[in-house]
Amino acid sequence: MFTLHERLRADTLDITRLRLSRVLLMNDSSFPWLILVPEREDIRELYELDEKDRSVLIEEITLASRIIRHLYKPGKINVGALGNLVPQLHIHVVGRFESDRAWPGPVWGAGTAEPYRDDEKERTRERFEKAFLNYLSSQCRC
Repeated sequence: MFTLHERLRADTLDITRLRLSRVLLMNDSSFPWLILVPEREDIRELYELDEKDRSVLIEEITLASRIIRHLYKPGKINVGALGNLVPQLHIHVVGRFESDRAWPGPVWGAGTAEPYRDDEKERTRERFEKAFLNYLSSQCRC
């Protein structure tokens, strides 16, 4: 049975579920930052997914990237699967701006996370949730 890693549960807000992945919002208001977690038990690496799941994951990464692009219009979108601290397979999809605190380096270890304020936390989560629902209901291939 799939269980979300405790660190992911502590550091994120739940957005939605896709065909394969759970979509989470990283609780760091510095970046538009989504995390996709394939809901497969005991998977640590991309290559451990079967071919069908790998294909679905690529499409879900594409969808998450398009939604970040639509909502925030970043100059760049970074996609990464590190897993050094959280061994459960998860993919970071992060909108980047030349003005962000980590530019041009990676977001990891670049300053302290700025958690969403209570008033913006739910508003941001709902904004992403609505965008996913809109894209999924229209089956947009934007």
